[in-house]
Amino acid sequence: MNSLHAPGWLPSFLVPFFTLSYPVPAPAETDSFHDSYYFATGPRDLLFMVGCIAVMAVLRDAIRLGIMEPFARWKLGRDLAYTRRCREKAAVASNGNGHANGHVNGNGHANGNGHTNGNGHANGAANGHTNGGLDMSAEGVLRRKEDRQVHRKVLRFAEQAWSVVYYVITWSFGLYIYLNLPASIYDPAPLWADYPHIPIAAPVKFYYLLQTAFYIHQVLILNAEERRKDHIQMMTHHVITIALVGASYYANFTRVGCMLLALMDWCDIWLPLAKMLRYLDHSTLCDVTFVWFMVSWFVTRHALFVCVILKSTWLDCPRLIPFEWDPVRERYLTETAWMIFMALLSALQVIQMVWYWLICRIAWRVVMGQNAEDERSDDGSEEETVIEEKKNQ
Repeated sequence: MNSLHAPGWLPSFLVPFFTLSYPVPAPAETDSFHDSYYFATGPRDLLFMVGCIAVMAVLRDAIRLGIMEPFARWKLGRDLAYTRRCREKAAVASNGNGHANGHVNGNGHANGNGHTNGNGHANGAANGHTNGGLDMSAEGVLRRKEDRQVHRKVLRFAEQAWSVVYYVITWSFGLYIYLNLPASIYDPAPLWADYPHIPIAAPVKFYYLLQTAFYIHQVLILNAEERRKDHIQMMTHHVITIALVGASYYANFTRVGCMLLALMDWCDIWLPLAKMLRYLDHSTLCDVTFVWFMVSWFVTRHALFVCVILKSTWLDCPRLIPFEWDPVRERYLTETAWMIFMALLSALQVIQMVWYWLICRIAWRVVMGQNAEDERSDDGSEEETVIEEKKNQ
């Protein structure tokens, strides 16, 4: 238990849930994070992930309900009120002709033929009000539909905002870790040198456990909320990612895992941001952001993923690390384990290729002058709208 670094006000039974466990003395020589605390690994790390999931659940709702939903509701409500005022002015301008004609015919009162010509006044007024009643009925249906659309947009905006906040923070932290590692995307071989990479520097351990907890949290959310079109693909992606991160943590391959997570987090900032802009009806900014996301995805999740992560795992890993199972020395790389890592990475790449094909379809619509809209998720179908309208009839 990490009682040494735990705050004094934290109850002892909560310490493993909110602090890193298994502190050890720093190595005599380090090639990264020279001034950091160092830790071993163990089963109590699962408790820290539980604590991270609890904190993320609270933060997610606080950001969604306390900040993003009120902002989106204010912004979209203001825009909708302006649209309705413009529509009402246009309706008054077009229907006003009927009222005007009725009042002109009403001059019959002054001509002495009041009772006879008065019918023109009455008919004019009656026609105006009758038409107005029909307009108000249609306006009521339209307003209910608009209110439902705004409500959906508010919820979706807040959900995507949480993703943007999380990925901006974790990518920035991942970049900090990447810059302190003795390897780079141009020379990934040091990712495997001097294996096993233990003990683990505090930033690396915190980053690894936080990311694992996040993907577990995402699995819980996927199964708790309304099922989307890409539910199976998302579940498969998250399960593979959890397996890769968990296995690499257990087998002491945290350096390559940190680089992989940092690569993947970069483009995950831009897709939810593009969706947020679409929900706020900023179509042009949404399209520009989506194109940037598409480029970022190709560079990080295909070019760098294949040319750096997959290639280095295929060539550098077996060249620099002998296949052996020696738990006493914490060496866990056998040929079977290496093949499993390669299979999981390849499966992850296949899923990303399927998603990129969908991304390219969306990009083609942008080129053809249509708005960017993510096909991978369900933002409310037309069937739901029709059902709601029938209920209100």
